[in-house]
Amino acid sequence: MIKIAVLGYGTVGSGVVEVIKTNGALINQRIGEELEIKYVLDLREFPGSPVEHLITHDFEEIIKDEEVKIVVEVMGGIEPAYTFVKRSLLAGKSVATSNKALVAKHGAELLSIAGERNLNFLFEASVGGGIPIIRPLTSSLTGDEVEEITGILNGTTNYMLSKMYYENADYDAVLKEAQEMGYAERDPSADVEGQDACRKIAILASLISGKCVDFEHIYTEGITEITTEDIGYAKALDMKIKLLASCKREDSQFGAIVAPHMIAKNHPLYNVEDVFNAIFVKGNMLGDAMFYGSGAGKLPTASAVVGDIVEAAKNPERSVMGTWSGETLELKEKSDTKKRFFVRVKGSEEALREELDKVFGTVRIVKLPELNSEFGFLTEVMSEGDYETGAKQFPQICHMIRVEA
Repeated sequence: MIKIAVLGYGTVGSGVVEVIKTNGALINQRIGEELEIKYVLDLREFPGSPVEHLITHDFEEIIKDEEVKIVVEVMGGIEPAYTFVKRSLLAGKSVATSNKALVAKHGAELLSIAGERNLNFLFEASVGGGIPIIRPLTSSLTGDEVEEITGILNGTTNYMLSKMYYENADYDAVLKEAQEMGYAERDPSADVEGQDACRKIAILASLISGKCVDFEHIYTEGITEITTEDIGYAKALDMKIKLLASCKREDSQFGAIVAPHMIAKNHPLYNVEDVFNAIFVKGNMLGDAMFYGSGAGKLPTASAVVGDIVEAAKNPERSVMGTWSGETLELKEKSDTKKRFFVRVKGSEEALREELDKVFGTVRIVKLPELNSEFGFLTEVMSEGDYETGAKQFPQICHMIRVEA
C-alpha cells in the first residue's frame, strides 16, 4: 500500500481527494498497488466531510511518518510550501505539486534534491492545469530541440478577451463578470497584469533551455490597457487579441515575453476561447504541435496532480523528471527581438503618413468609421528597440499592441 499526505484542502486539494475517491480502482490498477490518503494537512476543521478523520494541523506528524511516501503540495504560495516541500524531499518522500509560484522560484533546487535522492518532484499541474505539457516536454520531446513555446496560459484573461471580442463589452464590465463567476479573484492583478502567465512560461522556458529562467527577468505586460477600440481595430484586421506567453530561440539565444498580441486567423491559437488554455510547441524535428484543454478548475488541475502521484508511485526509487541547472539563463534583450506592431495614433493619416513610412517602413493604415480623431497602422517587421526609438518621434501615439505572425 502506498500512503500519501495532501497539504491543503482548498479547491485543488479537495479535487485531488475527489479524483482519488472516484477513480480509485482505476488508479490502483495503474499503479499496481493500493493508494491511500493517510493525512490531509489544513488549519481548518472539516466536520462531516470525507476527510474529517484524516485532518491534521501538524506538518511534523507527516514528516516523521515513514509510511508516507508521497507528499502532495496544493497549498499555493511560496511559504510555508517551500519549507514543507524541501523537508519532505530531504526526508525521502517524493512530491507532487500544482504550485507554479514555488516551481518558478525554487524548481531547480527542488529538482536537484529529488534527483540526488532518487525521488520525484513533479509539477504537471503548475502549467496549463489539466493540459499535459510538462511530461511531454521532458519525455516525448527529449529528442527535439524546442525552438518555440507560445501559449495562452491564463484562463481568466482569455475569458475576458473573448467576452470583449464577441460582446463588445469593455474591460471593467468583463472583469466584474469574471469575478462574479469565480474566474477572477477579488484582487485580479496576478491574472490581468500577466504575472500568472509569466511564472508559467518561466517554468516551460527553464525546461526547454536546461537553465533557470528567472520570471522577474521576463518582460510582462497584462491586459489592463486593452479597450473596446483596440478590439474594433483587431476585428477590422480580421485578427483577435490574446495574452500570449512566449519563449523563442532566436540566433542561439532565448527571448521571452508576456504581453497582449494581435493574432491572425492562420495562427494556431486564434480559436482558443473562453477559459480554455492552449500551448503551441515548435520542435526542430517534430515541427508544430498543439496542447489544448482546461487550463484551470478544480477537477482538471486535480487530475494532473493525481497523474503525478501515479507517476511517483510507479517509480519509487527512480527520478523520472527532467531538470534544469541552477545557472540563470541570460535572455535575449527585449530591444533586440523582432515583431510587427499595431499602433494607434491621434490625428489624420494625411498629415502623418509620410513621416510614419520613413520611420516604421511602409505602414498599413487601418481606420474605424466611428473614430474620426485617430487611426491605426501596422508596421513592417522591426526590432523592439527600433520601434521604441521611432515611437518617441510621435507624441500622437496613444497605444501599441504587438502582432504575432
